[in-house]
Amino acid sequence: EKLAVVGKSILINRPRADLFAYWYDFGNLPSFMENLERIDPLDQGRSRWVVKAPLGRTVEIETELTDVQPGVSIAWMSTPRSEITTKGRVEFADANGNRGTIVTLEIAYDPPGGDLGRLVAKLFSREPNIQARQELKRFKMLMETGEIAKGPDQLKKED
Repeated sequence: EKLAVVGKSILINRPRADLFAYWYDFGNLPSFMENLERIDPLDQGRSRWVVKAPLGRTVEIETELTDVQPGVSIAWMSTPRSEITTKGRVEFADANGNRGTIVTLEIAYDPPGGDLGRLVAKLFSREPNIQARQELKRFKMLMETGEIAKGPDQLKKED
C-alpha cells in the first residue's frame, strides 16, 4: 500500500514529559487538531476518531496504538474497520541547551476510492503539509500559553 507521508517538527518550550502526557490522552487531540470532531476511547489502546469532512459529513477512523515509548514517542494506525487507511507517529526529543522539546509529527494515509475518496481528498487537500504544520503550531500555542490564538479566518468560521 502506498501511503502519502507528511512530517513536520516544531520546538515547544515545555518539558518533554508534559507534552507526551497531553498527547498520550488522545481525547486532548481535538483541542488543537481542527479536523477532529472527537475521539472516543474504545479498549486496549484502540479509539474511534471522528473526523470532520466537507459538506457536513464525518469520516470515522478506528485506530490502535502500535508503539508507545513513554516520554519519547506514540505511534498508531487505523484498523481494518476504518473508512481510511492511516498511520501516525509523534516523537518528543529534548532540544539542546534546555530550550524545551522538539515535537515531530508524521502522518501517512492512503486515500480510498469512490465518493469517500473524493471527500477525503478534499479533507486532506487542505494540503496535509500545511495541516500538520498548523496543528503543531496550535499545539505549541496551547502548551506554551494555555490557549490557541484565533486568527481572523477562524473567527469567521465559527459565527
